[in-house]
Amino acid sequence: MQFIDLAAQQKRIRSNIEAAIKKVLDHGQYIMGPEVRELEEKLAAFIGAKHCISCASGTDALLMALMALDIGPGDEVITVPYTWISTAEVIALLRAKTVFVDIRPDTFNMDPDKVEAAITPNTRAIMPVGIYGQCADMTRINAIAQKHNIAVIEDGAQSFGATHHGKASCGLSAIGCTSFFPSKPLGCYGDGGAIFTDDDALADKMAQIRIHGQKVKHQHPLVGINGRLDTLQAAILLEKFTLFPEECALRAEVGRRYDELLSGAPIQSPAIAPGNTSVYAQYTILTENRDALTRTLQQKGIPSVAYYAVPLHLQGAFADLGHQPGDFPVAERVASQCLSLPMSPYLTHEDQEAVAAAIG
Repeated sequence: MQFIDLAAQQKRIRSNIEAAIKKVLDHGQYIMGPEVRELEEKLAAFIGAKHCISCASGTDALLMALMALDIGPGDEVITVPYTWISTAEVIALLRAKTVFVDIRPDTFNMDPDKVEAAITPNTRAIMPVGIYGQCADMTRINAIAQKHNIAVIEDGAQSFGATHHGKASCGLSAIGCTSFFPSKPLGCYGDGGAIFTDDDALADKMAQIRIHGQKVKHQHPLVGINGRLDTLQAAILLEKFTLFPEECALRAEVGRRYDELLSGAPIQSPAIAPGNTSVYAQYTILTENRDALTRTLQQKGIPSVAYYAVPLHLQGAFADLGHQPGDFPVAERVASQCLSLPMSPYLTHEDQEAVAAAIG
């Protein structure tokens, strides 16, 4: 059993992917070739955003968003301690201060009840994360941000394809960012990412930042980065995107089936908040006996992964913030009990039943 079955998807469109790659090899425009713009147009339409700026990774997407907002030393950005390090890493790279708030015990996403108390005169942005495939409570977070005139950057690296009250993830705030890392719901065959916004000025600025701050050739009015998406990856994503709506629906079916099969198990299943859909980037349970369950699954040939087992506020990279165990108790409990099970659009009924039987 595969933890994430990328081969099943590739089998469906292998010939199309090979033809797309050949087309890039034939025209030779490996950097910012025509497939890049075509992908951006299709992704923007899918999200319902005015602009899509593709980039080299989800991390670069977050970094470029912060740079476009001129966030730097002395500024504060609110985010969560239960996420991949990129979310907070980009804040630290710009020498701004990461301000953590705890997560909800049911969805594992940012707790809006904790946000307002974390706001100070130095707060410049709030960065909620759509963990494991569903959006945070963006409605409440946006309302708080608007009240305090603070920008919201949605980290939709795992929730791309999900919706919040009928609106697409990455189209819910001033800036939405996602990742196309191979294991993501829409992934390429390397690193890749994208940024979405309706703001013309921000879009123009992020497009410049992506190419070393370049406005036109030889003119660099901004300090930027090398953040471009390779044309080959854009071509691959275009072919994979043809399957994406269907795969989002299949992921939801797999998630619902897990819910049913595990309803009597001694674990906590993920809760999907009212008004949300999930693309189940992972199906993650909580168990008080994670190590024992991991061994049981392993003995039966079932892979599992404990993501974010050490929350960010307890990582050495953020020791300067002075946090201690107990500062964010929900994040710490989830980190100590989380276990992600095999998940893909092509996970069979039989495999899911085997997973459920092993969990008990």
